[in-house]
Amino acid sequence: MALLFEISQTLDRSLDLRDEVGSVLQAIAKNTGMDRGTLALLNRETGDISIEAAHGLSASQRERGHYRPGEGVTGTVVQTGRAVAIPRISDEPTFLDRTGARQKLKKEAISFICVPIKLGNETIGALSVDRLFQDSVSLDEDVRLLSIIASMIAQAVRLRQSAMEEQLRLKAENVRLQNELQDRFRPANIIGKSGSMQKVFDLIGQVAKSDATVLIRGESGVGKELVASAIHYNSRRTSKPFIKVNCAALPESVIESELFGHEKGAFTGALNQRKGRFELADGGTIFLDEIGDLAPTMQIRLLRVLQEREFERVGGTDTIKVDVRIVAATNRDLEKAMADGSFRQDLYYRLNVFPIHIPPLRERRTDILDLANFFVEKYSKASGKNVRRISTPAIDMLSSYHWPGNVRELENCIERAVLLSNDDVVHGHHLPPTLQTAEASGTVMKETLEATMDNVEREMLIEALKNSRGNKAKAAETLGITERIMGLRVRKHGIDPRIYRTARLV
Repeated sequence: MALLFEISQTLDRSLDLRDEVGSVLQAIAKNTGMDRGTLALLNRETGDISIEAAHGLSASQRERGHYRPGEGVTGTVVQTGRAVAIPRISDEPTFLDRTGARQKLKKEAISFICVPIKLGNETIGALSVDRLFQDSVSLDEDVRLLSIIASMIAQAVRLRQSAMEEQLRLKAENVRLQNELQDRFRPANIIGKSGSMQKVFDLIGQVAKSDATVLIRGESGVGKELVASAIHYNSRRTSKPFIKVNCAALPESVIESELFGHEKGAFTGALNQRKGRFELADGGTIFLDEIGDLAPTMQIRLLRVLQEREFERVGGTDTIKVDVRIVAATNRDLEKAMADGSFRQDLYYRLNVFPIHIPPLRERRTDILDLANFFVEKYSKASGKNVRRISTPAIDMLSSYHWPGNVRELENCIERAVLLSNDDVVHGHHLPPTLQTAEASGTVMKETLEATMDNVEREMLIEALKNSRGNKAKAAETLGITERIMGLRVRKHGIDPRIYRTARLV
C-alpha cells in the first residue's frame, strides 16, 4: 500500500508522464527488490515498441530495446494484452534479451514479469521487471502488483490525454476568436494589419451603419479620404452619391457657391442656376476635407446645415432641405484653432460627434511592407513592367525611415523606384536620397569611392545570402568568388548569414 501511494503521488506531479516514469520504476525497485525495470510504449504510426523509461539499464542498453508486436516476450504481451511471468529466463526461448543487460549474468537465477498497459481494450505498452529467482516465491503476487501499477499508469495517461485534448480545444477556440476579431471588419480599400489600424477599422465598422457626423483627424497623407470612402461604401447610403470637397483648395470667393449652389444672375458670370455640392450629395455622403481651413463666414453657414440640414442657394430665397451625411477631415489642431478664435467652438462640437484618429505611418511600421508591396504591384502594372520584389536592403531602408509625408510619401517613393528599376527588383539605390542617407538604414552614402563601393558590396552579399538561405558556399558561387573570400567579406561587413537561413524571399 505504501508503494502504491508513493506511485500515485509521483504520477500526479507532472503533465508529461515521461518525466515521472523513471521515479515510478525506482519506487518499485526500492520496495520489491526488483533489479531492472522498463516501460515500453507502442508507436501506433510505425508499429515499433521502444523503451521510454528504464531502471538498471545503461543508455546504450535502453537504446537497443526495440520490438515489433509479437516479437519476444514484450512484443507478445503488447500484441495479446496478457501478462507473462517467467520463473527462469534461461528456460524461455522467446526471451530475447534485446537490451543485452543480462549477458554477463546467470540467466537461470533471473525471473521476468511483464504486464500490459491498457487504455480500454487497447494495449499501448508494457511494464516489465527482473528479479532474482526464488523457488519458494510465487510470481503471481508480482503479476498482480505490476498489473495494478500498469493500471495506474494507464489512468495517468488517460488523464493527460484528456488534459492535452482540452488544451488543444482551448487553443483552437482562442485561434478562432482571434480570427473573428481580426476579420470582424476590414475595409477593402485600406491596407493595414497593425493594432492601431485595427482600432480604426473597428471605429469605421461601428459608425458606418449610422448617419452620425464623423470627424477624421490625422497628419497629411495618412489616408483620411480612404477612411471617409470606407464609411460611405459600408453604409446604407452606398448606392447614393459620395461627394468630395477640399475646403482648402477652393478660394473663399467661390466656396459658398460650390457648397450651396447659386441662382441665375446671383453674381457676375452666374449665367445659369447651379446646384451646390450639398444638393448633389442628397441621399448620400459629403466629405469636407481640410475643414480646419474653412473661412469664419463659411463656418457659420455650415453650422446651420449641420443643425437643420437646410440652406439657400447664393442669390436665392427658397430653403432647400437635404438628407446628407457629413464626414469631415482635418490635419489641423482644432483645439488650438478654437483657442485663438480661428475656428468656432459650436461648429467643432457639431462636427466632433464621432472622431476617428488615423495614426501616422511611423506609428504602424508593421504595415509599411504590405503598403510597399501593394504600390509596387500597382505601379508595375501601370508602367508595363514586371517588378516582382523589393530587395532586403531596400526593405530595411523603408522600415527605418520616419515618413513625415506618411502613406502618400511612401507611394511616391515606390512609384519612382519602380520607374528606375531595370531588373524586376526595387533596390536601395532606387529610393530617394532622403532614405539612402538615413543613419539608421546603415546605407549612408559617403563622398569617397571606397565607401560607395563598400555599400554596393554589402548589398550584393546580403542579396546573395538571402537567395541561398544563408549558405555561404552557394552565395560565393553566385557572386563568382571563392568561399574563403566570401567569408572574409562577410566578416568585414559584420553580416551574420544565419539570419537568412529561414528568410522568405520578398
